[in-house]
Amino acid sequence: MAAEEINKLPTLPPYPQMILSAIEALNESNGSNKTSISKYIESKYGHLPAGHTTLLSHHLNRMKETGELVFWKNNYMKHDPNAPPRRGRGRPPKPKVPMPGGSDSSSARPRGRPPKDPSASPKPVKPKVATGSGKPRGRPRKMARPSGGISGTATTTATVTGTGRGRGRPPKVKPQFNEMSVEH
Repeated sequence: MAAEEINKLPTLPPYPQMILSAIEALNESNGSNKTSISKYIESKYGHLPAGHTTLLSHHLNRMKETGELVFWKNNYMKHDPNAPPRRGRGRPPKPKVPMPGGSDSSSARPRGRPPKDPSASPKPVKPKVATGSGKPRGRPRKMARPSGGISGTATTTATVTGTGRGRGRPPKVKPQFNEMSVEH
């Protein structure tokens, strides 16, 4: 029984209690960082478990999320209910203006373009004004070319009517051979 008492480690208080006591004892104006809290706990309690740094990080994050500690500029400090909230980086949010007493948010103007009124009279159509030159505007239309091969006959492989030329490269025109007798 004497051997059990010697090998038994002294019981440690819970980590949140050790962290709060370390922050109070260090009493730094801008709060205490993780390494200073860890060094204080090691110096005060001596024998710590093997995963001390992991446990410390876990409990610091949990206390930060629950609101027991405030994390500011890589330092942890106790939450002061009377302190004004610290502003982070970036542009501050717009102040929320309370709505006047008699207006509802549902009666506000809807987003987007309002629908056309079916009972309204249609707009008068403007007559087209002719220009003084007498020519139509824009690029002139393509005129149809006379079709014909190299020899002048009207033998084409594919003729497209009405649309001009087809898409892509046109097929190669094969010259017609006349049978001739060649004697040596």
